Amino acid sequence: MELGEIGKQPGGGVTRLSFTAEERQAKELVASYMREAGLAVYEDAAGNLIGRKEGMNPDAPVMLIGSHIDSVYNGGRFDGPLGVLAGIEVVQTMNEQGVRTHHPIEVVAFTDEEGARFRFGMIGSRAMAGTLPPEALDYRDVEGVSVAEALKRAGFDPDRLPQAARKPGTIKAYVELHIEQGRVLEEAGLPVGIVTGIAGLVWVKFTVEGKAEHAGATPMSLRRDPMAAAAQIMAVIEEEARRTGTTVGTVGQLHVFPGGINVIPERVEFVLDLRDLQAEVRDRVWGVIAERAQAIAKERNVRVTTELLQDMPPVLCSDEVKHAAEAACRKLGYPPFWLPSGAAHDGVQLAPLCPIGMIFVRSQDGVSHNPAEWSTKEDCAAGASVLYHTVQQLARGE
Repeated sequence: MELGEIGKQPGGGVTRLSFTAEERQAKELVASYMREAGLAVYEDAAGNLIGRKEGMNPDAPVMLIGSHIDSVYNGGRFDGPLGVLAGIEVVQTMNEQGVRTHHPIEVVAFTDEEGARFRFGMIGSRAMAGTLPPEALDYRDVEGVSVAEALKRAGFDPDRLPQAARKPGTIKAYVELHIEQGRVLEEAGLPVGIVTGIAGLVWVKFTVEGKAEHAGATPMSLRRDPMAAAAQIMAVIEEEARRTGTTVGTVGQLHVFPGGINVIPERVEFVLDLRDLQAEVRDRVWGVIAERAQAIAKERNVRVTTELLQDMPPVLCSDEVKHAAEAACRKLGYPPFWLPSGAAHDGVQLAPLCPIGMIFVRSQDGVSHNPAEWSTKEDCAAGASVLYHTVQQLARGE
């Protein structure tokens, strides 16, 4: 709740975008929590905030716990911060209980997981994995500020970004506690769940071009209306996503030009978010949507073009981490419950570098990316306890 006061909006939501004054203030607060927990605190070249607890073997691969503290516009208090703060609590409890581990433990708050500012997320985890593409530095926010410029303004050197990359074999495993952002656990009546994998997503920008004409003077039969075509394509997206039973398709961004009440649009732009835990299913659905979109364009005499904004393959959680989380659930008396993550997380980027896993906490009404986002103290405590025992088992070196 204290962290949620930073970037708080009039309606109770939180806006903390990457490389802003609000994010810096949040980092300073979280760094103070890390120091209180006995961690050595630093920021890497990508701005990832890291607190380190040494292990009995300082040279052993590090056990990594974390999440992010940036937000979407007018988001909630739990998405991201829960995983960072619970990670700090895990290490603080270990220190209080005199628990020593073979592996060093690091708690990380990754830079710009959400991608709300530059429409390109997971900058910090990509940098740590060594997979941040050079062109990402040129991406710009709505005010025209590039990622490179934002880094400089925040006190970082874009040329030093490669220094944030970790080498293969230097991370034992990455575990993240996160709110579910859905209703599966709530429907099951359970406080915690073990994630089986993270669905792969594609973001595709559609541009539909027609002809701007007077809304009253142009007969329906003579129109080249890109908005009508866009609406039809969106209906296809819903239809094809529903057909598989596992795929989800969403259009959450729509721009109409010129935007007059009494003007048939000249151009419509919207972005498709398509996800599935199986890459072949997702790609097959996308292929059908693309084919049907072109058929609609031909039928309505408009032009449809697409641009791939982002393509993240699905990632399965490691058996080692899942088994440790299962043992933790059983130890604490929670029935192990398995579920996929439909939302993307930093673990997607780290998966080629190390084993990854996630623990979910029940979300009230499944609400997320919204001021009403909420998880109870009891459920957060349950998730943190499962995280504690999971990390202990993995970091002991057994």
